[in-house]
Amino acid sequence: MFARRISIMRLDAAGARQVVPIRQIDNFAMRNFTNDAVFDDTFPAGDGVLEIGHRVPLEQLKAAMEDWFRRKGYLQADERLEVAEDREQGNEGPREQEGKDGRA
Repeated sequence: MFARRISIMRLDAAGARQVVPIRQIDNFAMRNFTNDAVFDDTFPAGDGVLEIGHRVPLEQLKAAMEDWFRRKGYLQADERLEVAEDREQGNEGPREQEGKDGRA
């Protein structure tokens, strides 16, 4: 069911990227589990990682997450989310990738 691995990053006004903590992703996923059926096929898999089914549209997911994160105070007005599909399914999530190329 969770055939796609998605990376969730917070971008500040300067473009600096930060991994979104799993507790924030989980909070979104649990709330939307009962509020919007399109997000039923989501599973928080780690810091910065969300696994989703094929029927979950990325643009709608990004918009809904940004809205929820702003309402909860997780995302400031000058910040945004980067929601991207991991093209190499089964590879490490954002936290494991940090630092491998010399960047944080």
